Amino acid sequence: MSKKLLQLFGLKWNPFAPDVPTEALARTTKLDSFAWRLEHLAREGGFAAVFGDPGSGKSVAMRLVVERLASLRDVVVGVLSRPQAGLADFYRELGHLYGIPLAPHNRWAGAKALRETWLAHIDATVFRPVLLVDEAQEARTDVLCELRLLASADLDARAILTVVLAGDRRLQEKLRLPELLPLESRLRVKLHMDAATREELAQCLRHSLDKAGNQKLMTPELQTTLVEHAAGNYRVLMTLSNDLLLAGAQREARQLDEKLFFDIFAAPQPDKPKPQPPPRRRPR
Repeated sequence: MSKKLLQLFGLKWNPFAPDVPTEALARTTKLDSFAWRLEHLAREGGFAAVFGDPGSGKSVAMRLVVERLASLRDVVVGVLSRPQAGLADFYRELGHLYGIPLAPHNRWAGAKALRETWLAHIDATVFRPVLLVDEAQEARTDVLCELRLLASADLDARAILTVVLAGDRRLQEKLRLPELLPLESRLRVKLHMDAATREELAQCLRHSLDKAGNQKLMTPELQTTLVEHAAGNYRVLMTLSNDLLLAGAQREARQLDEKLFFDIFAAPQPDKPKPQPPPRRRPR
């Protein structure tokens, strides 16, 4: 959104865009508890997972986790950007994330180099390296199996890597495959993102407006209407709000209200059929 439009509404940023600063993200008790448990898991290593339907807040949870873990001393946080890649690209990306030159055609040497680097990091510091995998339901089975083998040492008695998987219900189903049951059994910390309640959606909306600098951008009635139409989905809430913001900017409105909502989202009324003239009677 342009600076001109932000100035029109008195905003520091678009509160409904996906790339808002982390300070603008609403922190719930559930998210704070999950991040706290992950912080302690990083001291020992192991696997964690975030499960939830699209729009339930998984990406927000992962962003908050990255911010919290990256602020810890001596923690190296890596985010796997292409979970759907094969084993060769998987090793290439791991080498890039942790600054280790790897030869993807030689997985034994690559795994050995990663383990040696991680073990040296563990021996020199308190914490372990952390790897986050978003959209993990797209990850190939062989890549997930490779992650499990990389993350442990000494006959599985020592965890040398903390891995956080985030995905929708397909990830839960994938982890029930026979070849992935050993990984599923190693999930020590889990977060299930359910459909948001009305109060959670309303709190998120108020928080977003407050952090962006204009609590009165929307009337209370409009906020209630948006929460009702979001159907428990944060992404739907933000998409509807962003559409209204753009429509309000086009009309140069100072405040967004229910009238604007119904103007933009009201279902078009079907055209009424034209009345037909009565049939003419034939003369007898």
